[in-house]
This record gives sequence, structure tokens and C-alpha cells, in this order.
Amino acid sequence: MTDERRSARPIPEMDPVRRATDGAEAALIPDFCNMRVALRAFVLVNFGCVLGAALFATGPVETWLVLGRSVAIVEPTLILSLIALCPLRRWFAGEPRRLQWLVGAGVPGLIAGAVGAALGPVLHPAMYPLELAYWVLVRSLAAAASAVVVIEWMRLRTVALQPSQAEGRLQALQARIRPHFLFNSLNTVLGLMRSDVRSAERILENLSDLFRVFMRDSRELIPLDEEVLLCKEYLSIEQVRMAERMSVDWKVEDMPGDALLPSLLLQPLIENAVHHGIEGRSTPGEIAITIGRAGDRVRVHIVNPIPEALATRSGNQMALSNVRERLSLTFDAEGQLSTSVEDGQFRVTVLFPYRKERRRRDGRTHLNPDR
Repeated sequence: MTDERRSARPIPEMDPVRRATDGAEAALIPDFCNMRVALRAFVLVNFGCVLGAALFATGPVETWLVLGRSVAIVEPTLILSLIALCPLRRWFAGEPRRLQWLVGAGVPGLIAGAVGAALGPVLHPAMYPLELAYWVLVRSLAAAASAVVVIEWMRLRTVALQPSQAEGRLQALQARIRPHFLFNSLNTVLGLMRSDVRSAERILENLSDLFRVFMRDSRELIPLDEEVLLCKEYLSIEQVRMAERMSVDWKVEDMPGDALLPSLLLQPLIENAVHHGIEGRSTPGEIAITIGRAGDRVRVHIVNPIPEALATRSGNQMALSNVRERLSLTFDAEGQLSTSVEDGQFRVTVLFPYRKERRRRDGRTHLNPDR
């Protein structure tokens, strides 16, 4: 693919081959190349096999018979699945989660089907072909379900045993946003120092207020109305630079202002809308921001036009990946970010659970986004 064709591609949602340190999601399939991880899976599956034989058998003798037949299918399936998923984890790391689940559960299911088809006539020679096919299908589905249980158990175990790692990752993601925003704002001030001194002074006054936000503990959740106030402060800085080229339509009448979210979660998305939707245009454009309730969750909808010449910088990908991972670290599966392109508009939708705050005073109430 030539450089010209690459530059003409639509803005991607996320580069799937990026490293986890750059904001890509961690691989869903456990690292079965690691002997300790493989041993845990081996023990867990065999424990389930023994427990199932004890529950479904009617006596000690039948328990051993059921266990023997189960082991004849389970052990080769388990060993071959661990061997197969070892390289597949690296190949599918960074791919969509649904595809990783399909591979993680489908490979053991297919292997169990193949093993069952090979050993079924030996273990049950009296079965008719249709009965044997059903018997193989049940074992295949059981293997896929067991793989889902093992993968989810290991994922939850990793989250539970490594909270400090997740917290450190969250702080690192937060820290990556801060200098990016501040440097852009300072560059705007430098550009106005000679041409419009009063506007540069107003921007510096706004920045002095925003510095209080950056001094906040990145682990602290803030109310949504404070985040919106911060975004309006940022847009007031960009409005000086863009002048008539940019207009902003806020629809926050139904916004639950007391909903909690990580600080600087929405600001990078709005910054993307400015730099990738307005700055590259030769004609004026509008950014539409809608915030409201969606059941027991909060929905943020940001829409900006796509410029005539699409930007090739990676900032859009970085911000989307950053926000997506911070949502996952803070709200787990309840936090979601999705993007789409419709009718020449780039749309970002953020969903997170509505968790109320205890109202408190902290010095942010004096910010004036219209200053």
C-alpha cells in the first residue's frame, strides 16, 4: 500500500497491533506458554473433571468408570489445547475481544470434537453413528464452556492479585494526558503574545485555574459537572485561536452533574474533535456535545466534522485508546467507548455507570468557562 493511499484512509478507531504500553488492550487468552499458568489451568480442569464424576456417578465403582472415560477425552484435549493456544495468544493479541473469545473457546471445542470422534468408537463401540455424533457434540461444547470458565477465572485472578499494577497503569495513562494538553495550550499563548496580548493574558488566567485540576490525585473520581467545566475552560482557550472557524453546541440539560468519572476523561476526546475535526478544515465547523442519562448509565456523545484532508497523526488513536483503557480500569465492563463515521461526521460515544457523589467544596466552583 502506498503512502498516498495510507494517508487517505479514514481515521482508525485503534491500531490493533500496538503494544499494551501504548494503550492497547491486554491479551484475553492467558499465557499458556508460561508453565505456571498452564499448570493452573491443568489443575483447575482436572479438579472439575473429578468433581463432575463424583456428582454424576451413583457409587464408588461407577465414579472410577466415569472418571476413566472422562480422563481419556479430557487429558489429550487439555494438553493439545494448551499447546495450540500458546502461539495463538501472540497472534491474536490486540484483536477485537469477541475474536479472542472465539479463538480461546473455539480451539478447545474443535480439539475436543476431534479427540471424541477418534476415541468415541473405542470407548462406546455399541453406539449408533447418530448417537456417537451427539456424544461428540456434547463433549465439544463442554470443552468450549470449560475454556470460557478457565479464561475468565484467570482474568479475574489477575485483576484481583494485581491492583497496584492496574492503579499504576491508570496513573500513567492520566499523566500522559496532562503534558499534552498543557503544551498545546502554552503553544497557543506563545502564538498570541505578539498579535493579541490581552487574549494571551486571558488564556494564562484560565490555565492557572486548570493547573489545580492537574495537581489532583489521578486516582480520585470527580463529578461530571467539574469535568464539563474543565472542558469548557479548554474550549475557551481554543476558541481564541480558532475564532469564527469553530462553534460548540452543548446539550447538557439532562446531564447528571453528580455522576463520578476519572478526571480528564472527556477533555482528550474534545481535544480530538478540535484538532482532527476543526483545525484541518478550510471552512467553519461545529462540535456537538450531548450528555445525558441512558438508564442507569451516563452517555456522552461527541460529534465533529471530518476535514477535507484527513489527519495522519496518531494522536486520535492514542487518545481513544487512553480513554478506553481508563474506562476499563475504572468501571470494568460497565465503561464503554465506541466510534463511528456517518454522513461526514466522526462520532464518539462514551458510556459509564451513574455513580453519585457526596457533594463537597474543593475550590473548583469558582471557574468561569465564559471568561
